[in-house]
Amino acid sequence: MKNTLQNLHTHTVFCDGRNTPEEVVLAAIEKGFGGVGFSAHSFISCAPHLTMPIEKTGEYKREITRLKQKYKGIIDVYLGLEFDVYSDVGLDGYEFLIASLHNLKIDGELVPFDRSAEVVAQVIDTRFGGDGMAFAKEYYRQLARLPEYGRFDVIGHFDTITKNIEKVRFFDTDSKEYVGCALEALDAMRGKIPFFEVNTGAMARGYRTTPYPAANLLKAFREMGFGAVITSDCHNAEFLDCGFDLARELLIEAGFRERYILTDAGFAAVSI
Repeated sequence: MKNTLQNLHTHTVFCDGRNTPEEVVLAAIEKGFGGVGFSAHSFISCAPHLTMPIEKTGEYKREITRLKQKYKGIIDVYLGLEFDVYSDVGLDGYEFLIASLHNLKIDGELVPFDRSAEVVAQVIDTRFGGDGMAFAKEYYRQLARLPEYGRFDVIGHFDTITKNIEKVRFFDTDSKEYVGCALEALDAMRGKIPFFEVNTGAMARGYRTTPYPAANLLKAFREMGFGAVITSDCHNAEFLDCGFDLARELLIEAGFRERYILTDAGFAAVSI
């Protein structure tokens, strides 16, 4: 098998990434990657500036397909999508799908929360009466419904509500209450979404010093039978392999002995 270094969670100028897809491919080759997958943010009305316009979908698919052919034999290129559960877009024509939750639906309104600590504080204050744990519970309640929206391959940044937790302790991530609601969501997805990502994106952007999901949840992923995929949630090609060594270490500590990469024949296990 060729080099198994791979990143499937990659954003470009088609949504909120800094680089063109070809710039990312060239960076991946320079870094010694065996494969790279693109996962544009699916369009959602509450965040049009961060997601891929629906009218750009065809161009996106054609460009990734062009790169797949141009660099065949040099690096494997895969066409994917990061689907937000409240996006109204088609899911056909992709080689893999990541399912994520960036916005909560509250009283019929989409409320973005995956932003700065200030935005999170405002959401907690205005929507949850200042109760950070209520915010966490609602996030996991809605996250648990991911399988209802399609057949997905990877759970994206499972505990993304902890993005700013190292700066502001909005809720206690070690409490039984928090861990319990997180595990309930995970159990609801067991056997329905096969893989989860160890996502280092918040590290690259300076929010966190460790990947998602938190170390105290990793063992549960293993015990429930989920396979691990290491990703950088790349928005800047410079950080395409950010934190991968730490991600491997944390997986090993949690008892994992293999991770998964995408191949032309589907997902395959490789040694960590």
